[in-house]
Amino acid sequence: MSRQPLLVIAAGGTGGHMFPAQALAEVMLRKGWRVKLSTDARGARYTGGFPHTVEIEEVSSATFARGGALAKLAVPFRILGGVFGAALKMRKDRPDVVVGFGGYPTIPAMGAAWLLKLPRMIHEQNGVLGRVNQVFANRVDVVACGTWPTALPDGVEGTPVGNPVRKAVMDRAGAGYIAPGDYPMSVLVIGGSQGARILSDVVPAAIAALPSDILGNLRVAHQARDEDFDRVSAFYAEAGIAADVQPFFTDVPARMSEAQLVISRSGASSVADISIIGRPSILVPFAAAAGDHQTANARGLAEAGGAIVVPESLLTPESLTEQITTILSNPQGASQMAQAALSAGKPDATEALVALVEQLANKDQ
Repeated sequence: MSRQPLLVIAAGGTGGHMFPAQALAEVMLRKGWRVKLSTDARGARYTGGFPHTVEIEEVSSATFARGGALAKLAVPFRILGGVFGAALKMRKDRPDVVVGFGGYPTIPAMGAAWLLKLPRMIHEQNGVLGRVNQVFANRVDVVACGTWPTALPDGVEGTPVGNPVRKAVMDRAGAGYIAPGDYPMSVLVIGGSQGARILSDVVPAAIAALPSDILGNLRVAHQARDEDFDRVSAFYAEAGIAADVQPFFTDVPARMSEAQLVISRSGASSVADISIIGRPSILVPFAAAAGDHQTANARGLAEAGGAIVVPESLLTPESLTEQITTILSNPQGASQMAQAALSAGKPDATEALVALVEQLANKDQ
């Protein structure tokens, strides 16, 4: 019996890295590959949606961003230890391909793959390379890009593939859009996998100020951080607004497909989900994102006419009330936005990434 090929996926501890990794894992398993996932404790929180046959290896990720001076001094040694540990495991069970999705926990697996000269690739979700992907961009066979164009280092060529979305999102691709009208409507507020402080500060007040004919039909699903949960819930309750406030939604694809409008950060995964399902959106890029990559992520949806982009510096309850009213009082315009969002989607992104993995595996034979 021929040996099952092995794919090692390395991904850091946010939904932005983990969701496209999950999408790739789902398809490779169906194609008869074994899949191992290398992540850290933060990433392990997102593994609930991964197929149970994925072998999960938790690595200790070292980052220069946290800890005191002594902790920072120890970082290079922890990273080296992680790389050599991963290399020993890979020599015992040799991967056919190693794919990194970014974040510090990808360093051990990608470093080991480079040391052992294994076929390797990185996938960058955002329009600007993350720190770890910058390090490996010159040290991999392929740089696959989720947002195009992607700002790349000199001499590095990118392959545009789009951002893979999970099966739960693909199952609702192009779900029929019910335009806003004089009946129950839904607004989904998401701030990336962690929720967003500024959306909790501004959105409830903006919704409370909507015209009564819209507000009377509205229910809100609002993802708020743990520390913002009580005040956001209390505000909606006092304003008499039907709202489901949670720190983490496990069913974002279902909620999105039912929504007339999505208000969101423009993280790569959120933008991909919105464009695959096809919903009008108001996007608020995270101003402190490295290289302002969230603005780059939002560009495609905005240029297609599927999203209104509001910089953080211009986000006020008054301006947001106006934008929400414009969309929810204009059924034809909202439907056009939904169609425009769909036109910006890349539903074949996972297949494109799978094809690159298979090419790399064959090149090594």
